Amino acid sequence: MPPPANKQLIEQLSRSQIYQDYEQAFSRSTGLPLKLRTTEVWQLVHQSTKYENPFCALLSKHSRACAACLQVQQKLVESPGSAPKSVTCFAGMCDTAVPVKAGEKLIGWLQTGQVFLKKPTKRQFARTTQQLLDWGLKVNLKQLEEAYFHTRILTPKQYDSMISLLTIFGQHLSFVCHQIFVEPQHSEPPAVTRARQFIQDHQADDLSLTEVAKAVNTSTFYFCKLFKRATGLNFTEYLSQVRVEKAKGMLPNPNLRISEIAYEIGFQSLTHFNRVFKRITGQSPTSYRKKLPKFQAA
Repeated sequence: MPPPANKQLIEQLSRSQIYQDYEQAFSRSTGLPLKLRTTEVWQLVHQSTKYENPFCALLSKHSRACAACLQVQQKLVESPGSAPKSVTCFAGMCDTAVPVKAGEKLIGWLQTGQVFLKKPTKRQFARTTQQLLDWGLKVNLKQLEEAYFHTRILTPKQYDSMISLLTIFGQHLSFVCHQIFVEPQHSEPPAVTRARQFIQDHQADDLSLTEVAKAVNTSTFYFCKLFKRATGLNFTEYLSQVRVEKAKGMLPNPNLRISEIAYEIGFQSLTHFNRVFKRITGQSPTSYRKKLPKFQAA
């Protein structure tokens, strides 16, 4: 079996119980967002997540500010090395990316931040708002100021300690990657592997749990338990993930209507597609498409 691609590895790691437990514990204890992301920069990493900085959330509604944030993310992943990399954005907030590797190969990043490493000042906020005004953004300054000065503040020492913990976790994930690369036949029952491939090949069809179980020669009851134990998702959740990932690959094409995409990937109604897409990504297909680079206003 060939090794899975970087994107597939990151998806597998993101669904793993160890990552989900760590992400929840990290965000609850620090109040900061955490995302396991691929090496590509396509969208704002923390957008619409539970622990997204309120100030950043306000700016994400404006394409010019989104472009500035994407530039910060690009700087984080440029000239990658073996050590964490931190960048300060135009508003004075720090973001950090911790590399995750499979052997010597970089496959993704653990990214956190949207935090001040010293108490912000009125002068600093004035410079930030002036930059936003120079970009032509129309914002509620009172709402923006409240969000700005309620941003989490950590001392550099506290932040460095937190990044050290993330680095250790990143190394642990690298070990998990090694297991996925080297021992795929032991990490997943053959029936589940065949089911994944069957779902991938037939995701546009009106698939049912019974049909997939039959295709891999197991009973529906046994397959249901086996699949959930191996993937961390039930059949319906997994199928939705596969279809949404397919949709994300089609949305950059401006010649495809969203309704066409919905039916092409197997949804029987546009309403259902919109609901599932938003539940998984945190935003509607329309919003997702508008935030893609080619759909952003110049």
